[in-house]
Amino acid sequence: MSDPVLLYTSPDCAAVRRYLEEHHVAYEERDVTAPSVAAEAKLHYGVRVAPITVIAGEALWGTFAHQKPRLDELLTKT
Repeated sequence: MSDPVLLYTSPDCAAVRRYLEEHHVAYEERDVTAPSVAAEAKLHYGVRVAPITVIAGEALWGTFAHQKPRLDELLTKT
């Protein structure tokens, strides 16, 4: 994967971090508990919940279990 994954997180987002690390995926993490980061997420993706995982311009949000099937698809394409 050429560009790192952008990952908006809060303290309880360990599952998605662990998943990316286990798959050797570089990611840039931004903490949505900072008001400016939450506002950035809302502006760009329409939500400020965590985790938000952005891969190749596609934003996924919701629980890790909800994101995992699409994460698997996106990561096997790259």
